[in-house]
Amino acid sequence: MVPVPPAAPDPPVAPVPPAAIATRGLTKEFGRRRVVDAIDLSVPRGAVYGFLGPNGSGKTTTIRMLLGLARPTAGVIELLGVPVPGRAPEVLGRVGALVEGPAFHPQLTGRANLARLDAADAHADPATSAARIDAALARVGLGPARDKRYRVYSLGMKQRLGIAAGLLVRRDMLILDEPTNGLDPQGTREVRHLIGSLADDGLTILVSSHLLSEIEQVCTHLGVMRQGRLVAQGPIGELRAAGRSRIRVVTVDHGRAADILTGLGAGDVRHEGTAVTADAGELAPEDVVAALVHGGVGVREFGMVASTLEDVFVSLTGEGFDVSG
Repeated sequence: MVPVPPAAPDPPVAPVPPAAIATRGLTKEFGRRRVVDAIDLSVPRGAVYGFLGPNGSGKTTTIRMLLGLARPTAGVIELLGVPVPGRAPEVLGRVGALVEGPAFHPQLTGRANLARLDAADAHADPATSAARIDAALARVGLGPARDKRYRVYSLGMKQRLGIAAGLLVRRDMLILDEPTNGLDPQGTREVRHLIGSLADDGLTILVSSHLLSEIEQVCTHLGVMRQGRLVAQGPIGELRAAGRSRIRVVTVDHGRAADILTGLGAGDVRHEGTAVTADAGELAPEDVVAALVHGGVGVREFGMVASTLEDVFVSLTGEGFDVSG
């Protein structure tokens, strides 16, 4: 009898690193008003996490708590696996941030402004300051403008200088609050491309915005706020797939088509130009077409239209988003 060799042991499983940002029950109250209501954020490492919601939904207050600029009323925060605010000094040096717009001296050049910031950082090495400043300016595309005064910078250049300030030392994560707010289309594109480039370098980025089109183009994950609550979060593909498809029927028999769709249980039946549309729900396309034909509806076109992210978010928040980007 030939002995059976023992099975090889399973290879060790590498530990999963903690989320870049994790909160549990994070709450902030001002008097009797609760502006952030027990939210559980989970931002994976390496993600570009779009923190989305209408103005006033609690995004900036949440970011201020993450950075130790506001103390939570309740809840737990971890940045890169480190609890804050209790151990904030250990981790905040690894986090760059742009909150509520950059503030620089208008009479100084871009380079001189960054030099003042770097000199104020007790953890920055003065011996490498010049090289790090030039590298940060080059990283955001401001190398040629480094000796121009801040006051002549365009809005897009000012926002990029704010991001450069967050890159003066090596960072593992960037937190950007409304980085395209007030920018023209060119400035918006500049900042969007910069975020994508930084993400390609492996940084985890949380970007707060109310501009849905910008978030959709650059982010891998999304979190949606409504009136202080986190109503949805996850990979962008999963959130998009969560939306319901709509039926679209082009016909001259609008009334009859609407009655049949209602009878089938379709919701939100609408007459839109030459078409009748409705939420598909669980209805199969072939069953809908058969019911329309048997009901005598002259079907000129039929289709199932997938929900857009705007549709999904409006259904979650009950409010519209600025999608003009």
